[in-house]
Amino acid sequence: MKILITEFMEAKSVEMLKRNFDVTLDKSLSLNHNELKKIISNFDILIVRNKTQVNKEILENASSLKFIGRLGVGLDNIDTEYCRNNNIHVQPATGMNADSVAEYVINSSLSLLKNFPLMHQETSLGNWPRTSISSRELNGKIFGLMGFGLIAKKVSTLAKIFNAHIIAYDPFIDSSIAREFNIKLVDINEIFEQADVISIHLPLTPTTENLLNYDVFTKMQKQPIIINSSRGSIINEDDLLKAYDEKLISGFALDVYETEPAPKIFLNSIQDNTNCILTPHIAGVTEESNIRVSDFIANSVKEFFKL
Repeated sequence: MKILITEFMEAKSVEMLKRNFDVTLDKSLSLNHNELKKIISNFDILIVRNKTQVNKEILENASSLKFIGRLGVGLDNIDTEYCRNNNIHVQPATGMNADSVAEYVINSSLSLLKNFPLMHQETSLGNWPRTSISSRELNGKIFGLMGFGLIAKKVSTLAKIFNAHIIAYDPFIDSSIAREFNIKLVDINEIFEQADVISIHLPLTPTTENLLNYDVFTKMQKQPIIINSSRGSIINEDDLLKAYDEKLISGFALDVYETEPAPKIFLNSIQDNTNCILTPHIAGVTEESNIRVSDFIANSVKEFFKL
């Protein structure tokens, strides 16, 4: 059987697969839609990250495809409905990068509450903003989680080490989970009204797309920090910048964007004196998580084909 890998996978995991499969690794195919469409019929297994668009047009040509491995968690680059209807198994690396993302969220919350981006900028310019820029603690703050899946659970555990109070919105969990993790389940509007830090842990769906827009930002009563390591299109980016300019929020960390790579027109619209952290979709990408994710998918392929 033949495997096509179109994005980065740890070398040891690739070698593991080569013992049982005919493996082709070609990263150029992640952005070469037409070439992928031409050759996909030759492969039984496809392994991707988030750049490769595995849409209906590709899948209709994938006559031999039985398994898609996603080196990560989100599946919005894969037509999962088509896969379900055509007996193509889709396997995300669920949970394998959760620690990395949780650490990113906590690090971002601490840095933004303490205004580190502003302090760094001023200090590097030769200024000394020891009293002109304020700094806050996470201790005692209300940490709002939008979604309470595995990553959010890990965030809540870490945030409580700093004595933060956790509230969460997730209509799909019950009170027993809240009791287990010692958090308070609230309505989504209570997140906006009460939280000092808001971290997004939702999938991208028609319901969550553009969920954080200007109207929502006007409901935020405590000028919260906004952290998005989930999916970019959940936040309206223009409205986010407007909310910051109007002091409806006090800072933001974006690891994901409506369009990736983040377009220059958006980046250029961010003022120099903005309390923000911008990263290139790397919250879940560490040396350790890459190994876990790659090994998990390699082993999942072997288990699926009973090898």
